[in-house]
Amino acid sequence: MSTHDVQDEVLSADQGAQVDIEAGTEASNQNADAAELQQLRGERDQLKDRLARLQAEFDNARKRDVKERQDARDYATQSAVEPFLSVMDNFQLALKADGSAEQLRSGVELILKQMEEALRGLQVQAVETVGTQFDPRIHEALGSIETLEFPDHQVLEEIRRGYKLREKLLRPALVRIAENPAQVSE
Repeated sequence: MSTHDVQDEVLSADQGAQVDIEAGTEASNQNADAAELQQLRGERDQLKDRLARLQAEFDNARKRDVKERQDARDYATQSAVEPFLSVMDNFQLALKADGSAEQLRSGVELILKQMEEALRGLQVQAVETVGTQFDPRIHEALGSIETLEFPDHQVLEEIRRGYKLREKLLRPALVRIAENPAQVSE
């Protein structure tokens, strides 16, 4: 064998080894790519599962919130209605009762007191009217009565009672006020 032949053989062996190395590298790269792809698919599946769980948790929280709000409304309604049930019972008893007009009147007065007590329990108060100075924030004037006996704009008559819940006005009182021509109105 000549040097040239040896060189060709060495060169040929190098090329074969290089092809083998490249094939091994390529196979190894494919294995690495496949492993990485498998890992990414696993992460994707985990993220999808986590997303589905979070969506279910959110839906459950939303449904729970709706139910809690409804329960709170029901409780508030129950608390507001309960005191008036006995008032209604007493009205029904009054309608069934056989008695004089005076007895009926005193029965209705007792029921009215019971109703006022129920409102006080809910912190509802009547607006002050007769004898106070007219206040457009809590009174609504339906008319005036000309008089010299009372100061101008003093409430003389309550037509319909007004109510406040703590400091919030539920409805204004309908009143008639004094109009005193002898006084200069402000």
